[in-house]
Amino acid sequence: MLKAAVIGATGYAGEELLKILVRHPEVEITHLVAKIDQPCAISLIFPYFAHILDLECGNEINVEEICKHSDVVFLALPHRVSMEIAPAFLRAGKKVIDFSADYRLKDTDEYEKWYGIEHKSKEFVQESVYGLCELNREKIRNARLIANPGCFPTGAILGCAPFFKAKIVLPEIILDAKTGVSGAGRKASLPLLFSEVNESFKAYKICQHQHSPEIVQEIENIAGESVPLIFVPHLIPVNRGILSAIYLRLKENISVFEAVDICRKFYHLEPFIRVRNADVFPEIKDVAYSNFCDIGIKISGKQLVIIAVIDNLVKGASGQAVQNLNLMFGLEETLGLIK
Repeated sequence: MLKAAVIGATGYAGEELLKILVRHPEVEITHLVAKIDQPCAISLIFPYFAHILDLECGNEINVEEICKHSDVVFLALPHRVSMEIAPAFLRAGKKVIDFSADYRLKDTDEYEKWYGIEHKSKEFVQESVYGLCELNREKIRNARLIANPGCFPTGAILGCAPFFKAKIVLPEIILDAKTGVSGAGRKASLPLLFSEVNESFKAYKICQHQHSPEIVQEIENIAGESVPLIFVPHLIPVNRGILSAIYLRLKENISVFEAVDICRKFYHLEPFIRVRNADVFPEIKDVAYSNFCDIGIKISGKQLVIIAVIDNLVKGASGQAVQNLNLMFGLEETLGLIK
């Protein structure tokens, strides 16, 4: 049995991770840590874990103790925090799966520009592997530090990748993505209060969202050239899920059937990618609580429109982290993720 520690166990992503790990047949959770006032049973924080996960959640990170009883450490922590904690576990020889953006961007100057802080463990940035399994599977198998992708980038990159790989689109992306409120994390914030979000719908961080350079970095790796991005995220009054509408320009006219075929061939062995028939489009509810990314395709003239939907807490965070875990330790990739 693999022994796993979860640091940041009480955030939305941390909570979702625990739900997945308790049903994983090859994982034993050995340590829980969170930003709480005093240590207590995790079932006191999340009552549905009573008689399922009877483990104390601590409020301090004891690296030595965690390392004694863990093979892998999940860091379900905010951006700017993980880079102060991950190095101790890496130096102790432990594998780390980091949910934050701290090791996603290979250019630390870009990181400092978008996240407003100097990177504090640059020596591990180049070593990290971007944990999008569908694109980096072989690198993930041999990694000891995984930069788990962001939620917006997961849907956007998976939607775009087949067409940039086939070199049938111009080097530009317009991304219009809608996210549920849990994407902002479990924190007290006026714009996220029920009465502020309910019965409303707004754009935010237009062309300024911190996931932008991550999307560009990964798509440019596929395209082999500069790819400008216009990214407009929106907040919608649902708990979870992301619907990404992606607009690409075709170099030459093709039919929607050809576009669907390109996408299906690109993902034909992927257990968590489902490509719809031509002109059939997925909804957030189709993937809620699952690790699937569903993709629909439309063509109008030379305009290629891709609809990609994911659950932001599963495929966009914790499910993807477990998919990475399975690859890192030579397990069946779908273990714990498909009932």
